[in-house]
Amino acid sequence: MTDRISHWIDGKPVVGTGRTGDVYDPATGQVSAQVDFAGPAEVDQAVAAATAALPGWRGTSLAGRTRVLFAFRELLQARKHELAKIVTSEHGKVESDAAGEVARAIENVEYACGAAQMLKGGFSENASTGVDVYSIAQPLGVVGVISPFNFPAMVPLWFVPNALACGNTVVLKPSEKDPSAALFIAELLAEAGLPSGAFNVLQGDKVAVDGLLAHPDVKAISFVGSTPIARYVYETGTSHGKRVQALGGAKNHMIVLPDADLDLAADAAVSAGFGSAGERCMAVSVVVAVEPIADELVAKIVDRMRKLRVGDGRKPSSEMGPLVTRAHHERVSSYVDTGVAEGAELVMDGRGVEADGADDGFWLGPTLFDRVTPSMAVYTDEIFGPVLSVARTTSFDDALALINANPYGNGTAIFTGDGRAARRFQNEVEVGMVGVNVPIPVPVGYYSFGGWKDSLFGDTHAYGPEGFHFFTRTKVVTSRWPDTSHAGVNLGFPKNS
Repeated sequence: MTDRISHWIDGKPVVGTGRTGDVYDPATGQVSAQVDFAGPAEVDQAVAAATAALPGWRGTSLAGRTRVLFAFRELLQARKHELAKIVTSEHGKVESDAAGEVARAIENVEYACGAAQMLKGGFSENASTGVDVYSIAQPLGVVGVISPFNFPAMVPLWFVPNALACGNTVVLKPSEKDPSAALFIAELLAEAGLPSGAFNVLQGDKVAVDGLLAHPDVKAISFVGSTPIARYVYETGTSHGKRVQALGGAKNHMIVLPDADLDLAADAAVSAGFGSAGERCMAVSVVVAVEPIADELVAKIVDRMRKLRVGDGRKPSSEMGPLVTRAHHERVSSYVDTGVAEGAELVMDGRGVEADGADDGFWLGPTLFDRVTPSMAVYTDEIFGPVLSVARTTSFDDALALINANPYGNGTAIFTGDGRAARRFQNEVEVGMVGVNVPIPVPVGYYSFGGWKDSLFGDTHAYGPEGFHFFTRTKVVTSRWPDTSHAGVNLGFPKNS
């Protein structure tokens, strides 16, 4: 009998009454659980719980809210290995990678614990004679978070701690592919002292998403996923009057200049291209080799790829796990056929890899294409799997132009020993997150995460300072306590004096 994964509403598990979906163990290919899919009634129930909890949580002092977050951080730190195992069991990434995901999640909780500093307003004494002016940052209300399958612990914690710290209440809709991490987070928040209803988990699919986007009591939506869905979420949410930040897809390029340390660059390309089986929005998917180093660089990349150990993420020997579902495995695998048909050189084929795991696992080994051009689907599409492409250029200018012509602008990197080239690159590249000899430039918790162009819909990045900005609205108060003996009517326009 498979497990049942339920919703979390008003401080307790709530079993659904309608549709369900399968949750798989990607390393075995077997169904491990059934997850409830919310219908309109469950959406209304979750939003109603968050709405009822809002006055009390918003009215809790900053000290009180941060005490809950500090307690949550301690619980998360103490039980981080449990959460990492949950992530591995449903997503498939190796446990060391899952542990890294949880560690980055904890960084964001720690940043939210500093809410008192971030929520300070401004004050101008005697801006006009006897008049003081000051600003207040206030919560939005009930906010929705819609998170993807590739980081079931980290991405929710990009948003939830900051939203709660600001005094909002939250309804989280995690991916139906790996929903259990969200319930673990809910249990820890409750244990930390968060009032019932302040955080709710709504399991499901598009029905739940559309319910949150249209619900009149949901004031804002934070989303991470593919670009087509990010665009849909942004357009639908804003059409219903909501504040929306929708982080979309990516096609991240890594330039390698002729003066670069090629061993360092090859290590970085393999690590960033195949970590988490390429299921990262910050994965390097295109290495741009500036001649004459392409042949040597490709040879070094291949040498490292051959040594990668693919297998069950629960086994310490495994370095790369399976893809998340059978459907995703079939989609990613189809790009290998497409790349060959379009004329790319298939240097390493990950199909048929001998993995250290069950035969029915969703295995695809590291795959490498060389001599890829911008017209090929393996270049234009976000594959979201362990497929790395090498594009060759003859100059730095051509490499930079290639990146800037791409519709995505999430992350990028340059490998070089030339400081002038690096400084020009970081200044001129049209991408939101840039690495200099760093292949995956995910910002630390006290900066903000987000791309440009078709990688972001809305004007606010995730977590860090911009996270606090997104989850608050500013009120400006102009105050005077006049001497009533001098009161009188004045129809003139207010002016400073």
